[in-house]
Amino acid sequence: MIPIEHFLYIGAALFALGIVIIITKKNAIMVLMGIELLLNAANINLVAFSRHDPSIQGQFFALFVIVVAAAEASVALAIVLRVYDHFRTAELNKIKDLQE
Repeated sequence: MIPIEHFLYIGAALFALGIVIIITKKNAIMVLMGIELLLNAANINLVAFSRHDPSIQGQFFALFVIVVAAAEASVALAIVLRVYDHFRTAELNKIKDLQE
């Protein structure tokens, strides 16, 4: 049986990688990928802690987070496509008209 620490290390690494991607990347799609990494890191932790709980509430909550993440990704990609159609770029720094 794999110890829980290994799952926590993987979750922490994914979370840190997601934060680094969000901070460093300027492309909107890459930022969305960083957000998805954050959600997957939280899911790994939920499932890891749920293994040691007699109820399976953590696994149900992880499934709920996966469904919400899929809906969030589809809506966010639709917004990015509309912004790209209007501004002809997906670079977050070049989209200045949204700030006004």
